[in-house]
Amino acid sequence: MARILVVEDDPNIRELLQYNLKKEGFEVKTAEDGEKGLEEIETKWPDLVILDLMIPYRDGLEICRIMRSKRELAHIPVIILTAKGEEIDRVLGLEMGADDYVTKPFSTREIIARVKALFRRVHAIEKNEEGILIRGRLTINLENYEVILGDKKIDFTPKEFQLLYLLASRPGKVFTRDFLLEQIWGYEYLGDSRTVDVHIRHLRQKLEDDLIETIRGVGYKFID
Repeated sequence: MARILVVEDDPNIRELLQYNLKKEGFEVKTAEDGEKGLEEIETKWPDLVILDLMIPYRDGLEICRIMRSKRELAHIPVIILTAKGEEIDRVLGLEMGADDYVTKPFSTREIIARVKALFRRVHAIEKNEEGILIRGRLTINLENYEVILGDKKIDFTPKEFQLLYLLASRPGKVFTRDFLLEQIWGYEYLGDSRTVDVHIRHLRQKLEDDLIETIRGVGYKFID
């Protein structure tokens, strides 16, 4: 049973998410502030975190940053909750390593769809793909989410890994932003293509190599 941690200071939203996610068969823990949420993450290692950005003591952005800076936590998918109109916070959340976001107010059906889609995408590579993908100096191990460039191991979030794998699996092919949104996020995404741009920027920063080319006005391709 997949374990989900909900970090949210609003008791009504916290209880609503816990109740509905439990109905879907998930094990759900909750925390009402950033300190308790981070303690739960560091000691219990949930399979997914739903994280409100505006929470007491440690905000969601700080928690995202801490998680992505620690190898043992970096792989845990994160869905951030933002208030309507907080575009800057939403983009910052993605830049800090969040895998997805949901804007308040939201429907429980939307949250459940996002959670299931994220789990489906994270597990797809683990269950259906085997072996090692090699592209020049880049080696992608599909069994343990390991990426090595030259002799350097690089840590990626689940979404970053999936995006890199998809691009590297078809070197030279141009992928549109809309296609990448559909394939990686796995549902009719309500955001915009800047989500892809943020994740591509993360890939480039971590790879420190010219492996991904921007095709202006279209999308991206992997250069073998």
